[in-house]
Amino acid sequence: MATATLKRGKTSTRNIAREEVYINIPQSDMIFFQLFADKMGWLVNRKQNIWEEYIKNSPKNIPLTDEEIMEEVKAVRYAKA
Repeated sequence: MATATLKRGKTSTRNIAREEVYINIPQSDMIFFQLFADKMGWLVNRKQNIWEEYIKNSPKNIPLTDEEIMEEVKAVRYAKA
């Protein structure tokens, strides 16, 4: 992954193609990995943070009844391909 050096010595990966990678790291090594990622200019998103952001931004009052939701689920689940 290419990086661009900024005036303050930090790196920026803006406007550079990114690839999402999922890895499992022992919790005891996470501090080291976070420091390494910071030095490399990588963005680290933990699964918990992603779910919290999703829940925070999801609509609170959905104008659908339980029956309407089940009809949609069944339509997708049992649709003929």
